[in-house]
Amino acid sequence: MRVAIFHNLPSGGAKRALWGTAKYLSRAGCSIDVFVPSTANEDFLPLQQFANGVCVQPLHTTALGLAKSMAKYLFPRGCLSLADLDESHKRLADIINNGEYDVVFVEQDRYTMSPFILKYLSLPHVYYCQQPRRSNEAILKILGERIETNSFERAWTRYCVPRLDAIDKENASHARMILSNSCFSSEAILRAYGKNSFVSYLGVDRELFKPLKLEKEQYVLSVGSIVAEKGFDFIIRALGLVDRTIRPRLIIVGNTVKPAYRDYLVRLAAEKGVNLETKVLIDDSELVSLYNKAKLCVYAPFLEPFGLVPVEAMACGTPVVAVREGGVRESVVHKESGLLTNRDEKEFAGAITELLLNNEMYQYMSGRAVDIVSGFWTCEKAAQRLIKHMRHSMKMQ
Repeated sequence: MRVAIFHNLPSGGAKRALWGTAKYLSRAGCSIDVFVPSTANEDFLPLQQFANGVCVQPLHTTALGLAKSMAKYLFPRGCLSLADLDESHKRLADIINNGEYDVVFVEQDRYTMSPFILKYLSLPHVYYCQQPRRSNEAILKILGERIETNSFERAWTRYCVPRLDAIDKENASHARMILSNSCFSSEAILRAYGKNSFVSYLGVDRELFKPLKLEKEQYVLSVGSIVAEKGFDFIIRALGLVDRTIRPRLIIVGNTVKPAYRDYLVRLAAEKGVNLETKVLIDDSELVSLYNKAKLCVYAPFLEPFGLVPVEAMACGTPVVAVREGGVRESVVHKESGLLTNRDEKEFAGAITELLLNNEMYQYMSGRAVDIVSGFWTCEKAAQRLIKHMRHSMKMQ
């Protein structure tokens, strides 16, 4: 099967998942070519090693593009013109459409979520929608109250969010087949776009994320962009309720950071008596080592569509304590590979305490976590699921 892969992703979980997908598609005998605008991050886990070639479309903001963006899309913030981004996607689609590909695997765009390229593809394709744009006003209001924002940021958000939601929905309407990463995401896609989607669960690379038999240290680990949506402040407040004699340190690892939110976390940790350490852009070997040495993985983002972090931790034999929201309910098996709680700080603290003190339960969950990942949540099994969907899309179109 000849596969064209498109993405415009930053570093992070979605790119890591795509890297694993490309790796195992290649191993399954697929011939891969990669197509990206120059804004895509191909330094972080580059796909080139699995592809015949990588076609990079330069993206430059032009005066005409700025004018078109203001008239049609969105007043530009910074140097990005969405009209020029749209044009770069069109040029990539023209190259793909003229190639001899069986199917196109379309990932999301870091700026618009659903990418413009969907409007221009004539070949069979699947759009892997990690999530629709999450513009839930109630959640945004809660998060906005956690850290200080200036009047310009608040005004920009009020203007920007509805326009980007409309662009996301319009682009998604052109997708002939949508895949989602969880049942939760599939429901969100139906609400946002009014379109059906098929669940194609992700996996983790078991050659990387695996037990290393390292000695556990007195800390818990949480991973994700250091922004308010990831709920790190909830974790800090919960840890502040754990008895001081057993209270673990908290290490947060992120690929990106919002300085104002990190400063807020530092102040909050000091107030609650939590020993906090943040790390940004560490390499994979250090990340895997941290997963292995951690007592627990703690995870509390708001309505995370899927969340690879708990699965990565489970693959390393580290049990998870997570808020029972979003896609996490589909990957963490309660009382088997971890504990799921309500978004209640006392309940979350109680779950952490229980696993820290009950060694028998801890050892059982550690072993079961590895077995659960090996049986379902691997990149190899994820690629097999994806190939099945891509063959289906080829028959549909």
